[in-house]
Amino acid sequence: MTSIVMAGGGTAGHTSPLIATAKAILERRPDAEIVCIGTAKGLETRVIPEAGLELKLIDPVPLPRTINLDLVKLPYTLTKSVLQARTILKDARADALVGFGGYVSIPAYLAARTMNVPVVVHEANKLAGIANKVGAKFARYTATTFKETQLPGGKLIGMPMRRSITNPELTEQEARASFGLDPDRPTLLVSGGSQGARSINLAVEAAMSSILTEGIQILHVLGPKNFTDQHVVVRHSSGAEYRPVPFVEDMAVAYTAATLMLGRAGAGTVMESAVSGLPVIFVPLPYGNGEQAKNAAELVAADAGVLVSDDQLTPDRLITIIRDIFGTPGRLDAMSAACRGVYPTDAADVLADATLAAAN
Repeated sequence: MTSIVMAGGGTAGHTSPLIATAKAILERRPDAEIVCIGTAKGLETRVIPEAGLELKLIDPVPLPRTINLDLVKLPYTLTKSVLQARTILKDARADALVGFGGYVSIPAYLAARTMNVPVVVHEANKLAGIANKVGAKFARYTATTFKETQLPGGKLIGMPMRRSITNPELTEQEARASFGLDPDRPTLLVSGGSQGARSINLAVEAAMSSILTEGIQILHVLGPKNFTDQHVVVRHSSGAEYRPVPFVEDMAVAYTAATLMLGRAGAGTVMESAVSGLPVIFVPLPYGNGEQAKNAAELVAADAGVLVSDDQLTPDRLITIIRDIFGTPGRLDAMSAACRGVYPTDAADVLADATLAAAN
């Protein structure tokens, strides 16, 4: 029996490819045992068990970028988390460890290294994170999502995605109806990622009336922390509706329902929307190392998406862009066509095969 341990958490950018790869492994080896490693702070505490996968928790190991208390505590916290990860690998009798980056992956990589467990690494972003830079140094197989990513031995495979994204099961009319939307009306999907995005939410709420006036309905995924009792369905005289929701369990359905999307430019959003043929107005995170703008660059260059900086996302700018895209004949169809075929769609299968090869 094959035993695989998978490490990744924090955001959907780590958990979604993990789950997709786990499902692909189980398609090949239904008797495989899969255990996932995460931390109590991440999205994984909900989405991994909901996917039917076993989750074990270790302490997070934040990697400080400045001299502070976390840096002083790093040797202790890292050692403790490595020992916790070693226990999980030992109890699982792991044949291989697959890491997807994030705080949880460094202790998992180091634990596997000390136990001679083969390591497989997947990097989602164009700019590799510290965890995957460490893991790639001794990995049996290293995979990247973008061709520009520089990692030792990195092989370009794309982003592992669920079958519901690479092979949608619903028509766009069925998908819209599932959210209570008009099946035949053009639809703007708004999502700031698994935790939401306040600047995007505020801009959309301010521009809502003008967007609805255009006859465009809005499916707004606010994020659980941003959703309040004040967020209610708004019906406009044009017939278009604003429909807010805290979270969407299967974003594949939301992608299918949408004509255009407004969102961040995390690697998962970039890849999933492109494969879905969904044009996006990308608003990269305004902090960090600038990786989100780099993630979206190829689609923007191909006129498959539009890039707006966070500080430039005013309600007026948003309305102007939406009117331009919807009002230019053939623009949406051309953008959708440009999205498709830019990136591989079989990454989950490729990574599953590489993992099983490493395990054997």
